[in-house]
Amino acid sequence: MQNRTKISLITLTTCVGLLLCALLFGRQVHANSDQGLKLKVDNTPLSNRAQVPASFADVVKQVSPSVVNIYSTKIIKANPYIMPFFDDPFLRRFFGFDLPPRQQQQRSFKEQSLGSGVIVTEDGYILTNNHVVDGADEIKIILYNNEEFDAKVVGKDPQTDVAVLKVDAKKLPAATLGDSSVLEVGDIVLAIGNPFGLGHTVTMGIVSAKGRSNLGIVNYEDFIQTDASINPGNSGGALVDVKGRLIGINTAIFSRTGGNMGIGFAIPINLAKDVMSQILETGKVRRGYLGILLQPITAKLAKEFGLSDKTGALVSEVSQDSPAEKAGIKPGDVIVEFDGKKIEDVNQLRWIVAKTKPGANVEVRIIRDGKQKTLQVKVGDWPSELQSAAIPGKAPSSKGDLFDGVELSELDRNTRNELDVPRNITGVVVTDIDPECPAYKAEGGLRVGDVITEIDRKPVRSLDDAYELSRNIKRNSVLLRVWNKNGSRWVLVDLDSSK
Repeated sequence: MQNRTKISLITLTTCVGLLLCALLFGRQVHANSDQGLKLKVDNTPLSNRAQVPASFADVVKQVSPSVVNIYSTKIIKANPYIMPFFDDPFLRRFFGFDLPPRQQQQRSFKEQSLGSGVIVTEDGYILTNNHVVDGADEIKIILYNNEEFDAKVVGKDPQTDVAVLKVDAKKLPAATLGDSSVLEVGDIVLAIGNPFGLGHTVTMGIVSAKGRSNLGIVNYEDFIQTDASINPGNSGGALVDVKGRLIGINTAIFSRTGGNMGIGFAIPINLAKDVMSQILETGKVRRGYLGILLQPITAKLAKEFGLSDKTGALVSEVSQDSPAEKAGIKPGDVIVEFDGKKIEDVNQLRWIVAKTKPGANVEVRIIRDGKQKTLQVKVGDWPSELQSAAIPGKAPSSKGDLFDGVELSELDRNTRNELDVPRNITGVVVTDIDPECPAYKAEGGLRVGDVITEIDRKPVRSLDDAYELSRNIKRNSVLLRVWNKNGSRWVLVDLDSSK
């Protein structure tokens, strides 16, 4: 009898515990879905003790109906019967062409591209990549059951490559969203999409890495890396875990051939969901803005700027009338703390600033000339015209005299117009350079079209300035500040590296 009583108590306790867990879990799902969007969310972490199933067929059956094929069409106007260089009036006269004016020659052509998307609400909202639908005049989606719908772009964010589409439909098979923050390297994932227009295709792999950045794909990068096969046409498709939860939007591959090489990248679903929520709530994505260009700190730059290590973010350019300029931030400053958070590298700082509410007043700790200083910055709102920004430059290494193998010219009016150099930029222009010279071989080194604006922290306004400063160099390395169409960067030229 006592044994039966113990069993009953244990059973009762277990039932109560399960009931509480169910209630808590139900609350969590409701809290995450009650954001104006009717999203299905499951944030529970995977158990690493679970056995790997012999088949993922059930997961594929669950998720595949949520993945759509996207066909976009752009209307291209082009001249169909003469080579582009014959549009030049002189060449047309020279070769004897007697054609009507160019605007009367143009014809319209349809350029079609394909991609994938994921249904995230039953009433027709779809997540995909911006590059899948960018510039499209027509967008059609095809469901798993071959139903076809016209789609419209609700909003897009080129800086993360996220786009939100909408179709006029009800009771669509929406995917269940997971929590990409609890994803671990080594987790098994499935990629589902429309590679090469073949239709629904499933590949399997693992999470190879998290937080991949500085790839030059988009402005704000925090990619999940996977070896699940991703090919052209997979863009915008689903990356799901073994429970069938959407944890990423497949976006890009690293390839030397154009096909899969085992390195693919997906946007974490937490990031994509945040972008989508902002688009649906305000029509755009608001980000904090300082108005600076940054570059990573190498060992040589750390030594040059008197830093104890490579942590922090080096300011290479400050925009006029920007929040940073108004706060007193200058080129050459190293930002080591932002709003109480220690800054490890450029990517971390850019994300923290982006996530800071515009209008917020924050403390920024910098190192300038070897001394720490705290500045008060009022964070601005990312300007709408800045749809993309330069990928931060890298800093530097190299031999010989500074301008050995480098040809320079004055930054005159014609050159300024040709290179589209802003009026506030002064310096000298690199017109030719020997690939074997130290300035070229330095990391992030000089290239034709670069404008040298500073030499060893001293401004360059003319050729005379540049040559005078180069003659007065009394050490084995030279710090240059260089401008090109991507912005400014620091270049450290090692004059002794080839000796």
